[in-house]
Amino acid sequence: MASALILRNRNYRLLFASGALTNLGDGLVMLAIPWLATLLTREPVAIAAVAAAGRLPWLFFALPAGVIADQVDRRKLIARADLLRATLVGAILWLALSAPGAGAIWLLAALTFLLGAAEVLRDNAAQTILPDIVTPSDLEAANGQMWSVEQLTGQFIGPPLAGFLIASSVALPFGLDIAALMLAAGMIWMISLAPRPKVQQNFFGALKEGIAFMRSDRLLLRLAIVLGCANFIAMGTMTVQVLFAQDVLSLTATQYGFLLSIAALGAITGSLTAPKLVQWCGTQSCLYASIAIWGIGYGTIGLTTSAIPMAFALFSVMAAAMLWNVITVSWRQRRIPTELLGRVNSIYRFFGWGSMPLGAMAAGAMVALLEPSLGRELALRAPFFTAAALCLCLLLYAISRLQLD
Repeated sequence: MASALILRNRNYRLLFASGALTNLGDGLVMLAIPWLATLLTREPVAIAAVAAAGRLPWLFFALPAGVIADQVDRRKLIARADLLRATLVGAILWLALSAPGAGAIWLLAALTFLLGAAEVLRDNAAQTILPDIVTPSDLEAANGQMWSVEQLTGQFIGPPLAGFLIASSVALPFGLDIAALMLAAGMIWMISLAPRPKVQQNFFGALKEGIAFMRSDRLLLRLAIVLGCANFIAMGTMTVQVLFAQDVLSLTATQYGFLLSIAALGAITGSLTAPKLVQWCGTQSCLYASIAIWGIGYGTIGLTTSAIPMAFALFSVMAAAMLWNVITVSWRQRRIPTELLGRVNSIYRFFGWGSMPLGAMAAGAMVALLEPSLGRELALRAPFFTAAALCLCLLLYAISRLQLD
């Protein structure tokens, strides 16, 4: 049972609580950073650059992060990454409190890039350390709970709380994030694990071994490619979503925060029900259903004229995304040998997450190019229609090339 795993496993309990805190902070800045960006500029390409900057580190640092996770104490790596993130959020807090000049948007993009780099180290190590903390039979339950608390604090609580705080000052969410990150780092430091054999090769030798394993496992490689395409699509829609909410639906920061909390409720629902859905319907059916629901959801947002249909669409998209995550992460953690998990997982996420900044910039460029001829509203709707069409193509590929059962 979910509660039994938390009660009987002290290390998992600390990891779970730390994840809750860091994701609460992530939820706060998830709304606060793009909202701060819109206060600095209304240019869609510049706003897209800030969104892309947060994901660009996956292209540059995902592979080194995997080698590092296999060579050092993962517990200390997670804690130090959280402390580094707290420092960087402090710099963004200073920017929010200062009188910004014309180049402030690019300073925000630079700080967001550095914050994303620290997140790459933290997230890869956190996902890699889980098999050291729970038994293989508990992986689905543990992953489902971790994804659930991530969505509960990071999307259901964090964004609406940020919206309330921004009404007083845009700086407040950043201050709360700093406190959450520091507490989370302390909890990770309290985890106690037996010494783990470390990789003995040099950096490039260790990386080459991980790449060789990834190349030899064609199914794992295909799964990474599908994830990369899905995240390219998702990041494109997320990038223009804040402008769509403001300029088309006329939502305030508080209203937008509540909209994101509805999406998080969908994610929580998806992550908690995923093990049962897989048991009832099978892995393949659930994977295909996830992709189909993404496409329907994006198309619905492109057509909507009010927040209510958009809320239902986001609920469905996020529920499907968590169903996908619980299935594929647990499958990966079993399939990849423990001594290679950090490196292969980082290569997988290089494909899966490295596409996100490209999606962000593509969506921003699309809006900028279409706005002169179509107008602001149709230009902001275009990325959602494009996403729906791309999901259909992705579903056809998955049906023909992905067989996980």
